[in-house]
Order: sequence, then C-alpha cells, then structure tokens
Amino acid sequence: MFRSLRTRLFALLAIVVIAACAIGVLMIGLFQRSTAAQVGQMEAEISRACEAQASAFRFYAAGWHDHASAVSAATFRDGLEAVVQSALRDHPGIEGGLWREGDGSLAYAYPTYEGGPKTDLPQAEAGRIQAANEAALAQGHPVNARYAGSTEVLLLSACPLPGPLSGLTAWTMTRVRTLGGHGYQQLMIGLGLLLTTVLAAVVLLTQLTMTWSRHISRIEATLAAHDVNDLPRLPATGERELDRIVRALNEAGDRLAAARQRAEGMAREMAASQRLAAIGRITAGVAHEIRNPIAAMKLKAENALAGDAGRREQALTAILDQIDRLDLLLRRLLSVTERDVPERQEVALANFLDGLVRRHTDLAAARGIRLNAEAATPRARFDPEQMGRALDNLVLNAVQAAPAGTAVQVRAHRAGDRLVLSVRDLGDGPPPALRDDLFEPFVTGRAEGTGLGLSIVREIAVAHDGIARFRRDDGATTFEMVLPWQPC
Repeated sequence: MFRSLRTRLFALLAIVVIAACAIGVLMIGLFQRSTAAQVGQMEAEISRACEAQASAFRFYAAGWHDHASAVSAATFRDGLEAVVQSALRDHPGIEGGLWREGDGSLAYAYPTYEGGPKTDLPQAEAGRIQAANEAALAQGHPVNARYAGSTEVLLLSACPLPGPLSGLTAWTMTRVRTLGGHGYQQLMIGLGLLLTTVLAAVVLLTQLTMTWSRHISRIEATLAAHDVNDLPRLPATGERELDRIVRALNEAGDRLAAARQRAEGMAREMAASQRLAAIGRITAGVAHEIRNPIAAMKLKAENALAGDAGRREQALTAILDQIDRLDLLLRRLLSVTERDVPERQEVALANFLDGLVRRHTDLAAARGIRLNAEAATPRARFDPEQMGRALDNLVLNAVQAAPAGTAVQVRAHRAGDRLVLSVRDLGDGPPPALRDDLFEPFVTGRAEGTGLGLSIVREIAVAHDGIARFRRDDGATTFEMVLPWQPC
C-alpha cells in the first residue's frame, strides 16, 4: 500500500495535519476547561466576598444597636458604604453592595477597580442585581447567578442580611473574560504557531514530493529514450540522496559500456576463431576427400605407363571415375557455400513425393527396404528442385541406415503455420558423439561418406527461412525440414 515515495510523503502529510488538528482541539479544550475552572473559582470568591460583607454588616449593626438611642437611622445608612468598602478591599476584581427591598441599592463599592475606587452602581446590570437579591430574600439563603456573554461571563452572588433593617441583602459581582484575556491570547498565539508549523510542513512536503516526482520522471524519460545497452549520462538533480542513485546509475552505465566493449572484442575474436576453425575443418575435410582420389589416379597413371593398351584403358576409366567423384565433391561444396535464392512455386505434394520415391526405389529394393510416401496436405509452396535435392540426401541416408526388411517413411504435413517434410527409418541413427554437429560440413559416421549431405539439407532449409532437425524416438530416426507455411 505504501510502496511509493509519493504515497509515503502524502501519508506523512496527512499524519501531520491530523496531529495538528488534534493538538488544536486539545488546546481549545484545555482553554475551555481553564475558563470553566476560573469561573468556578470566581464563583467561590464572590460567595466569600458576599459572606465578608455579611460579617462586616453584622459587626456594624451590633455596634449601631448599642448606640441606637444616640444615632439616627440616617446616620446608620450613611455608614453602610464604609462597611462595603472595608469588606471588599481584600477581594480584588469584585464589586458589591447592599440592597433593600423597596429601596433598591443602599450602598455600592468597587475598591479594587483598576482606574481607582468606583462608586457608581453599574446600571447595565441593575436588573440582574435586583433579581439576584430578590431571589436571596425569597429563598432565605445565598444564591448565585451566572450570565454567559460572547466575551465574558458575569457572576452574581446575593445573601440575606438579618438586622435592624428588614428586606436587606448583600450582593457581589465580578466578570470572567472568556475571550480577549491573557489565556485567550496565549491560546491564539499557540494556535497561530501550530497553523504556521502545519503550513510550513505542507509546503515543504508538497515541494519535496513534486521535486522528487519531477526528477524521477526526468530520469525515467531519459532512460526510456536510450537503449538498455547504451545508458546515458544522467545529470545531477541537486538532491543529495537522489544524486547518490544518479551516480550509481552513471557508474553502472560506465561499467556496462566497458563490459559491452569487452564482450564485442571477445565476440570478434571468437568469430574470427570460429571462422578459422571452420576454414580448418573444411580444409581438412577437402584435403581428406581429395587425397584418396588423387592417390588412386596417380597409381592408375603409373600402371598405365608401365602396362599395355588394355591396362592403360582400365587406368583411364578409373581415373575418369575419380574425376567424377571429385566433381561431385566440388558440386556439393558449392551447394553448401553458395546459398541459392529459392524459386518458390505451388507443388502438388503427392506427385512430388511419388517422384522422389521412384528415384530411389531400385537402390532401396536392392537393400531390402520399402519406401512409403504420404502427403497429409495436398499442396504447398517451395522450390521443388532445391527441396528434391535435400530430400534425396535424407532418403539416401535413411536407405543406407535402415535394417533390411523395414520401411522408410517419407511424409509431408502441415503443423499450424509450418510445413514439415520428414524422412523416418528404423535404423540406429547417427552415433551419439556426432548428433550435436550432424548438420556441419564433413561430419559423417560412415567411412565412405563425405559429410556434406546433411549440411546441404540445412542450407536449403535455411534458404526457405526454416530449420533442419533430428530426433530419435520409439526406436526410429527422423530427420525433418520445418518451413514457414506459404499460402498457395
């Protein structure tokens, strides 16, 4: 699944994006939890601040009760603001006051306000302050209220106050910023850094993927435009790891070129050696074949010179026979070395094979051999003169090799897109030591043979774009000429 470099890089890019999203979600979740914890902490703080006001008021009310005959109610109410100021002085960020049912706010203070002590009741929250105080009076115990806004959460706490004034409550209030505060700024900075990192990774991995793909495509196109035996010099890409591969390919190309040059040199030397060896074999064969007729002619000529007219006539006749033998040898050599272009024509195979068999019937009968011909296909196209000469050699060999009382089968049939001409006999076949070189000139297993007959068969088959082959199976020897089928 991840076998290509491009797939792996894109998978890595997907992992980076997923990890960044998970981290971002985690950071937002932690911020929200931190905000919730801060809200809960401030709720507890305003409750304590409200209780501090209640304690301060109880102390103040107890002192006023002891001097009630000397102090008027107006004086009592005037001192309430000082009570709120002293109670909230140790609670930074919290504002509050005293509220009485029917009269509204009796005192208000915000001693820790950033711009200095604040004395004006926030009118925007007056309705919420009244609602919280009314709820505390109605329930007879402290109540808390939370109002969430888009950027902050407003927290209110109210608690009833027993004392000389009925319907009196203390209240405290604070705001917890959810957006725009220090924690929010840190969150935004973290998310911004995370986004920048992800974008940088995306750009880097995308550039790396495209660069490598482009370089690899260029290398692939360069290699495809040249033969595998002639690798081109690849230019450097500028990518360190990829250039190592390029250098390895260039070095392999250099070694391949050097090896090819060595192989070509060795091939030339081997071809020259084979030509020399072939010339040597042919020369040795020709010398061997010519030596015996020449020796026989020399002996007959010497006898003729020393004898009477009758012996001279016998000697001349023998000399002419040896000359015919040499002429036959030369003609066979020419058949091997001079490949004539076949003159293909439509041939009736039954008549062609019957004529071939008739030419050898007498020789076969003298050796006790039967000749059979079979044409499994009616017509074919080839050079009848050349093919007749080739089959003559095969039939003569078969007649000489077949045991008496057996038959030699000459057959023509079509095998797919091939024409097969075969000669089959029940002889022992060529000696095993000669079977790999049967179709080479001067290779023969008979003392009286020239070793040119099968080489002529091979050359005629090759001239027809076919092959000559030998096989031994079921106690029979079969020589075949396999030619491409030519439509009639």
